[in-house]
Amino acid sequence: MPYLEQAEFGSAAQIRTFDLQYDLISALVERWRLETYTFHFPCRECTVTREDVALQLGLPIDDSPITGVSAVADPFALCHSLLGVLPGDDEENFTGLKFTWLKARF
Repeated sequence: MPYLEQAEFGSAAQIRTFDLQYDLISALVERWRLETYTFHFPCRECTVTREDVALQLGLPIDDSPITGVSAVADPFALCHSLLGVLPGDDEENFTGLKFTWLKARF
């Protein structure tokens, strides 16, 4: 949390729950075009920008965005150091953590 506060992202960590509007989500999914990464509406195309996310979550966007691929030498060691536990044997090909695994433990 101190690192998030220092980066001015502390407000994002406070987001706990929100009501999902399934009809709205379904409508957006139907209008999403993967080839252009935009929503196609009757009036025109629309995409979600980082400014949109910043306004919704109250995050600062003063600097350049952080993008790219991260190379982690030992993902199991990183997982253990951050979470204090390791995934089970069914996760031998470690490419990420399953949300169900995280939810069951935390």
